Amino acid sequence: MQLYNTLSAKERATLLEQAGEDRLTLSFYQYAKIGNPELFRNHLFIKWDELNVLGRIYVANEGINAQLSVPAHNFGNFKEFLDGIYFLENVRLNIAVEHDLKSFLKLKVKVRNKIVADGLNDETFDVRNKGVHVAAETFNELIEDPNTVLVDMRNHYESEIGHFKNAVTPDVDTFRDSLDIIEEQLKDHKEDKKLVMYCTGGIRCEKASAYYKHKGFKNVFQLEGGIIEYTREVNEKGLENKFIGKNFVFDHRRGERITDDVIANCHQCGNPCDNHVNCENEACHLLFIQCDDCAKQMDNCCSTECQEVTKLPDEEQKALRAGTHNSNKIFKKGRSEKLKFKK
Repeated sequence: MQLYNTLSAKERATLLEQAGEDRLTLSFYQYAKIGNPELFRNHLFIKWDELNVLGRIYVANEGINAQLSVPAHNFGNFKEFLDGIYFLENVRLNIAVEHDLKSFLKLKVKVRNKIVADGLNDETFDVRNKGVHVAAETFNELIEDPNTVLVDMRNHYESEIGHFKNAVTPDVDTFRDSLDIIEEQLKDHKEDKKLVMYCTGGIRCEKASAYYKHKGFKNVFQLEGGIIEYTREVNEKGLENKFIGKNFVFDHRRGERITDDVIANCHQCGNPCDNHVNCENEACHLLFIQCDDCAKQMDNCCSTECQEVTKLPDEEQKALRAGTHNSNKIFKKGRSEKLKFKK
C-alpha cells in the first residue's frame, strides 16, 4: 500500500499544468487528543491521495495542522471525509484569498511531537483552555480600545511585509521565542489590559491564548481564523480593513496581497518591495525579500557567492551540498549578513 509520494515536485507540477483543473488552497487546524498519530497519518494519506489532495500536514498527539490544495471538483468529497472524523466535523476551513494551481506540489503528511513547536514541557498547561475567539467586527472594536494590547504572534519575516495597525510585532525567529518575550513585556498588565492576538490562520494564537491564561492573564482574546478569515469577513461584510500589506503564507505563493500598501523593502537594494523568494542556490535556499531588478542582476540569488555556485555544473553543486550541511542560512529567514537592507 502506497503511503508516500512517488513523483517529484517537478513531475507533479507538469501533471498539474496538463490537468488544468481548478484547485482550492485552504488550511485548517484542530487541537485534539490523538492516541495513535501514525495510524491517523496513514489514514489521511490514503484517502487524500485518492482525492488528489496536495499539501503539508502535521499530526501529533495534540492535534492536526494542515495546509493543502484540493481539486475544486473533489471539495465535496474532501469535506465529507473530514466531517466523518469526530473531532474534525464542521472544522473551520480557511479558504485562501488567492488560489494558485501549484501552491503545493506534493502530499506530505508527517507525524510530529507537536503541531506547533512551543518548547514547553509543562504538564499542567492545557492547550484546550483557550482564550475568547472574536470575529472581524468585534476584533476591530477591541483593538480600538485604549486598554487593549494587540500582539502579532507571527515571526519577524511575516510581520515585516504586513501586520495590523498599532500591533506589537516581536522581532523573533520562532513562535517559541515569542511566548516568554511577550509575557515579560506585559507582566504588569495581566489584569488591567485586554490581550488580543492574531496570526495567519489561528493555530499559534490558540496555543498562545491558552498559555497566557495559564500564566495568569485574565482577559485573553484571539482573532478567529486569523488574518485569512479576517480578510474574507471584511470583504464580505464591507468592514474597515485594519490590516496593511501582505499576509505571509506557507506555500509556494509565500504571500497573499491584502492591501496595496508595500511596507517592506528589498533586502538587497532597499527599494520598496514585499516579495519573498528563496535563494536559487539550493545549498543556501535563504528566504528573503528581493525586487525584480535585483532578481535579474543577482540571478535570483542572495549573494555573489551563491550566484557563483549556481553557475557550476549540477554535479559540482551536488558535491558541495553532500555530507554535513554546509549552510544553515535557510533558518535565518532574511537575517543573513549578506543582505545589506535586511530588517
